[in-house]
Amino acid sequence: MTRTIGLAPSADEIETLARAALERLPEEFAVHLQDVILLVEEFADQELLAEFGIEDPFELSGVYEGTPLHEKSIEHSGRMPDRIRLFRAPILDEWIARGDETLEHLVAHVLVHEVGHHFGLSDETMHTLENAAS
Repeated sequence: MTRTIGLAPSADEIETLARAALERLPEEFAVHLQDVILLVEEFADQELLAEFGIEDPFELSGVYEGTPLHEKSIEHSGRMPDRIRLFRAPILDEWIARGDETLEHLVAHVLVHEVGHHFGLSDETMHTLENAAS
C-alpha cells in the first residue's frame, strides 16, 4: 500500500468538510440554516469551557450558540446571528484516537449534532439527519 501522509488538515479544510456536509442535508433543514454562521476554530475559548464546566479543551468539539428555532419569536430580532463553532484540534484528536472513522464522517457527525441543537431535535432525530449528511 502506498500512502502519502501530509500535514494535518487546516481549519479551512475542516470548514470545507463541514460545508459539504451542510450541502447534503435535506432541503427542509438547509433552508433554516442559511443565516447560521459556521466557524472553525482551534479550540473553544476559556469562557465557553467555563460556561460548560469543562476543564480539558479537547472535550469540546463543537457548540451551537443561539436560540433554537422552536424558541424564537419577534423578541429575538436584532440579536447576533446564531452560529455553529467547530473546534479543529478536538475533532482531529478524536479522529486519531478512534482510528475507525473517516474525518469527513466525524466532521459531519459533530456538525449535525450542533445543527440538531439549532432545531431542538432529539438524539434519535439527530442520528437520522446525520445519516443523510454522511
